[in-house]
Amino acid sequence: MVVTERDCKARLVPAGQITTIPGGEFVSITQELGGNYTITWRGNMYRIDGTDADAIGRKAMVLDFPASDDGLINEKQVWDALETIYDPEIPINLVSLGLIYKVNVDQDSKQVAVEMTLTAPGCGMGPVLVGDVEYRIGMVPHVKTVKVDLVFDPPWSRDMMSEEAQLEAGLFF
Repeated sequence: MVVTERDCKARLVPAGQITTIPGGEFVSITQELGGNYTITWRGNMYRIDGTDADAIGRKAMVLDFPASDDGLINEKQVWDALETIYDPEIPINLVSLGLIYKVNVDQDSKQVAVEMTLTAPGCGMGPVLVGDVEYRIGMVPHVKTVKVDLVFDPPWSRDMMSEEAQLEAGLFF
């Protein structure tokens, strides 16, 4: 049990609705995985982004993307942001898991469109992962909007994982 040190944004699990947990509230940390925290508060489960970990007495993850002088979105920074997002059950990032199918950066509208999938179509954490993608890509300089489309064709398979991810998960022999 910890006490929140400040107001903190959190996502309801698995629905993904955003709420604010006020400072001074008792919460229980139930899981620390992939730089994010699953907590229980007032009988519900929430996910706190690693960038807000200081609100629960942990070291906050710092994402620092330098802004370009030309006002353009740096696509490499978008991919770097995606690599900081981990599956809630497997401590492997979404890119290495092969869940990100396509990224399209529209410099005119300052929008990033992401086509991604889940490890299973019925995965209850889909809304939370979509929220994570929107939030983290939104930290990249010059990004105004993020659009995430969940697609299930082609269906995800472990063959889409990087070799490193398969080794880490114990699936590659």
